[in-house]
Amino acid sequence: MPRLRPWSRAAPRRPPAPPPLHQTSATITIIESTAQRQEVSLGVDGVIAGAPRGHIVAMMSTTDPNAAKRRHDRLEAAGIAMLDAPVSGGSARAEAGELAVIAGGDATVLEHCRDIFKAMSCHQFHVGGCGQGLALKLVNNMLIQVNTVAIAEALVMGAKAGLDPKTMHEVIRVSTGASFALDYRLPRMPSGDFRPGGTIDISSKDQELETQFAKGVPLLLANVRQQIYPMARATGLGTKDGAAIVKLYEEMAGVRLGPR
Repeated sequence: MPRLRPWSRAAPRRPPAPPPLHQTSATITIIESTAQRQEVSLGVDGVIAGAPRGHIVAMMSTTDPNAAKRRHDRLEAAGIAMLDAPVSGGSARAEAGELAVIAGGDATVLEHCRDIFKAMSCHQFHVGGCGQGLALKLVNNMLIQVNTVAIAEALVMGAKAGLDPKTMHEVIRVSTGASFALDYRLPRMPSGDFRPGGTIDISSKDQELETQFAKGVPLLLANVRQQIYPMARATGLGTKDGAAIVKLYEEMAGVRLGPR
């Protein structure tokens, strides 16, 4: 297993110096934005400045696939291998070590990192060349975001008609409307349990990446969804789980799904 160089997601903009790169064989970054990734990998104090040839960088947050390709080429020219390997599963699966790793890049490099990834995930997928891991992560995120909005709309429609949210869940989860998003988010909506598995703020960031990356592809539902999330942020829900989207629909429909 490669020796790791730690870099905290919660690190400040310019974190304290980590262990010297020459003492490690791999760096994992899980940080929020494309700009932060650029600084960590190609900045003055970044990986490219101090890593030896043969070093591996696994970039595991959700950022721009095209920027990842450019970053890969710069690192490769310096003899440094890079995987884009975003994770999916939310905070509960992260705590349980049951994430999915979606890797793009050289398959041999993935095999060098597989034991590291197994410490945090149940599934490790190699989906293609550099940038493909991020592309698939954006596809996945788009699906759950659109699905979340559809669930909120449908649930509020049912509640307005006098249906019990718990009954709706029991029926839909064994019917054709079933989905992971339904089981994950529908129970949270009536109870008001909006502790974040993935915040509305982070989802909004990802939505910008999705629509920018998909130039030339009609994103009709995704563009509607991209109007809803900013509305939620404007009402102070940005740090809440995506299930909190339902509060917008409750307000517009004049109905509550349950006591909170």
